Amino acid sequence: MGLFSRKTSSKSANDIPSQSNNSGTQHSQPLPRSSGRASMKPSNSIETASPAHNVSLPKPPDASRDPAGYLRSIHAVRERSALVFEKARANQLRHFDVDMAKFAETARFVTAIIKRDFDPNYSSIPPHGRWQHFDVGGQPRVDQLLASWPDSIDALERTRRLIDLFLVSVLLDAGAGTEWQYKSTESGKVFKRSEGLAVASLEMFKTGLFSSNPSQPFQVDSAALKKLSIERMAKGLQVTAENPIEGLEGRTSLLIRLGDSLLNKQIFGEDARPGNMLDYLLNHPTTQVSSTPIVPLPTLWTTLMDGLSAIWPNTRTQIDGVPLGDAWPCTSMPSNPAQPWENIVPFHKLTQWLTYSLMVPMQKMANVHFIGVELMTGLPEYRNGGLLVDTGLLTLKHEDLQRGLEQYHMNATRQGQPKVEVVPLFTADDDVIVEWRAVTIGFLDMLLDEVNSMLGLSGSKKLNLAQMLEAGTWKGGRELAEVSRPNTKEPPIMILSDGTVF
Repeated sequence: MGLFSRKTSSKSANDIPSQSNNSGTQHSQPLPRSSGRASMKPSNSIETASPAHNVSLPKPPDASRDPAGYLRSIHAVRERSALVFEKARANQLRHFDVDMAKFAETARFVTAIIKRDFDPNYSSIPPHGRWQHFDVGGQPRVDQLLASWPDSIDALERTRRLIDLFLVSVLLDAGAGTEWQYKSTESGKVFKRSEGLAVASLEMFKTGLFSSNPSQPFQVDSAALKKLSIERMAKGLQVTAENPIEGLEGRTSLLIRLGDSLLNKQIFGEDARPGNMLDYLLNHPTTQVSSTPIVPLPTLWTTLMDGLSAIWPNTRTQIDGVPLGDAWPCTSMPSNPAQPWENIVPFHKLTQWLTYSLMVPMQKMANVHFIGVELMTGLPEYRNGGLLVDTGLLTLKHEDLQRGLEQYHMNATRQGQPKVEVVPLFTADDDVIVEWRAVTIGFLDMLLDEVNSMLGLSGSKKLNLAQMLEAGTWKGGRELAEVSRPNTKEPPIMILSDGTVF
């Protein structure tokens, strides 16, 4: 995602997400129930007001009996990464030196970024999610999309359409590389990275690329996704030899596999649309029926993990043939021959990014309230993790640094790969990257407490984790990369992307 001299006017349109609230309140009235198909931190909530409720949160599967189910749960992400984080705080990591004296400096930097852009209106910080990326440059593209639909389209269908759009857009949101850019067919403006992918996916959605119904372009369905090809995706993303994007084949394959997953009628309905998960959630037995439907976060999480499990490459970590998704062995984890699963640390970054992103339209448009959002973690990706390296809190050990630099130079011989601002490079499954991502989760939790203290916020006025990610760590990581490596704006450690993780 001078460092403290800017407010908002001088930020480049392709780098800084819009900070508007984008509430879409004209469609946020309470909704009737659809007649369709049927020790965590307490501060991470998306909403500021909570309706009265008496809903218990489902517990994770028993790890000793169902290790795959446990590692696929949201509970496991923070619990397992905490084992690596304990070693980080004691400076006992295998691949990084940890200078805890730099923690306060890192927290001050994040606090300064948030103060620069939001002081004193911290409550106006939106939760981290895809909505802001669509609105890059201050153009409210989502609200404009909503306004383009006739009033006869009710709030439920509007929510379904946004779920369709957001899900495809998030799945396309892996690192695009240093050279790719997208020129908007509507405004002529050029965007890069996450915002470029957001605008590209929105414009592809509006042309009906993801719909098999010619009379209804504003949807995503199985039949259309299964007909996608690398050539069609390259055209939609404006990819050429002069405008390469990392992981084009991986992104395309991911969406084609999504088409297969959408055939699950229980979750995605007869017309096989992502948006039909709204009806599934509203009618789920764990959902509390009221004028404000109350959905436990683990219910949404399980819906996404189970409903989308087939989209992940079969080369990913598995237990007894069950794919775990974004979960990897780590040498800093416990080693137990009798329980080999114990060396695996799960992240599920794209599923978390998807969960953060999908909750927003369901809250704004369908008035859904989610409980248990505190189970979500910070996103273990290269902007948040890069912040920790660029501030000196984490330093890659010499042997790993040399190995990463060698891999960078080897990769630089490939066409379209960066050859300047040399940084260590590793694949996503490398133990260096897994350890880096695990400690990132722990430090983000720790930063949240310290940043709130430095801002003087307490009680209900505290920032939640999603707000700190949006206004502080993700943005701060990006800005440090811009200053430290102005030609490529890459993080201090690069991950060779296959288009399905970052």
